[in-house]
Amino acid sequence: MTAEGFATCLWFDRQAEEAARYYVSVFKDSSLGRITHYPDDADRGGEVLTVDFTANGQQFVALNGGPEFTFNEAVSFQIICDDQEEIDHYWARLTEDGGQPGPCGWLKDRYGLSWQVVPKALLEMVASEDRESSARAVKAMMGMGKLDLAALEAAYAGR
Repeated sequence: MTAEGFATCLWFDRQAEEAARYYVSVFKDSSLGRITHYPDDADRGGEVLTVDFTANGQQFVALNGGPEFTFNEAVSFQIICDDQEEIDHYWARLTEDGGQPGPCGWLKDRYGLSWQVVPKALLEMVASEDRESSARAVKAMMGMGKLDLAALEAAYAGR
């Protein structure tokens, strides 16, 4: 295996370049890479085939593969946030222009890709050995769309 490790391939119909540019605009430590095209003699001759990009330091390939496959909730990306400001930022950016908010910190972006916008503190609460506090935090989370870190912390603390 090369030093680059894994790259996640995201299958689009014809939006690969648009999506790659969008994700690069949303996340820090992001950049566009190589763009390839279908051969001129192919059905989609000259159109973009793949776009390599990095988002938040992670490698991706956006592929214009056609309409046969679409995203679903079986695969999602977790965005682990340090504070409410980050939660608000990613929630707003990923639900803009056709994105759809969902329950428990989940959302779908304008391309139908699922994301979980999660405070790091919630992961620690859920993993806590204090099962009662953990259960209160999970119950609070279940009633939320976008996660409210202060409300989760209050639930965990029993307030």
